[in-house]
Amino acid sequence: MKYPRSLLVLGCLVNVGLWAAEAPPKDVVLIDHAQVDAAFAKGMPLHANSSFKIQAGRRVTGGTAEVHANDTDIFYITEGTATFVTGGTPVEPKTTGPGEVRAPKLEGGTARKLTKGDVIVVPAGTPHWFSDVSGTFLYFVVKVTR
Repeated sequence: MKYPRSLLVLGCLVNVGLWAAEAPPKDVVLIDHAQVDAAFAKGMPLHANSSFKIQAGRRVTGGTAEVHANDTDIFYITEGTATFVTGGTPVEPKTTGPGEVRAPKLEGGTARKLTKGDVIVVPAGTPHWFSDVSGTFLYFVVKVTR
């Protein structure tokens, strides 16, 4: 069954709250559109707990490669285009925290062009990298923790 994109975003926004590692909510939490717009203007976290994290991503350039041992990333692209590489091998990797690795780039992997309306799921442990960004690139991220 195909769901409208607005339903996907609405489903994620129902769980949005303040950024803090807390237990999953038992009640519905909503941040109004002005706060969400402000988060996208800067690219910042919206909510985190022991099961998932939600953030408004914003890029105007490529970034560093990442590997999250415990988080699956689910990206919904809301604006712009970017080249996104998955898989491959991190070049000069550095551990930045428990289960978190960063590297300047990936060697190998599969490059994909992401654009408005795309959804991509990156399983935990999969290297990934925004290697190139065209203009302003906005994306809604849900990180699901194992």
